[in-house]
Amino acid sequence: MAQKVKIVLEDDLFGGSAEETVRFGLDGKRYEMDLSAENATKLREALRPFANKARRFQTEKRSTPKQRVTSQPDGETPKIRAWAQENGYTISARGRVHQHIKDAYYVAQKASSREE
Repeated sequence: MAQKVKIVLEDDLFGGSAEETVRFGLDGKRYEMDLSAENATKLREALRPFANKARRFQTEKRSTPKQRVTSQPDGETPKIRAWAQENGYTISARGRVHQHIKDAYYVAQKASSREE
């Protein structure tokens, strides 16, 4: 039996369906919220007067260059890729596996282990 896992965004402010994830920062902290189109517009409108008067700034650069890490796929990655292809996800043969695909894979594995 084939299963498809659907990830649904829920508005973090009032519940209900969310259309987008909005990211913003304040006081050196970064935030993100899943919001409906209406609530995303309200947030942008509330911040617009401040953003229009604010200065943009560059984030601090590291004193030492970031080292590039090449990793070998762990034992799960090939399984996740195979599962994703079998379940209609578009996934490349190389590179990082998107988190939403990993999440869907683990949910499906948990569901199938309950059936056994």
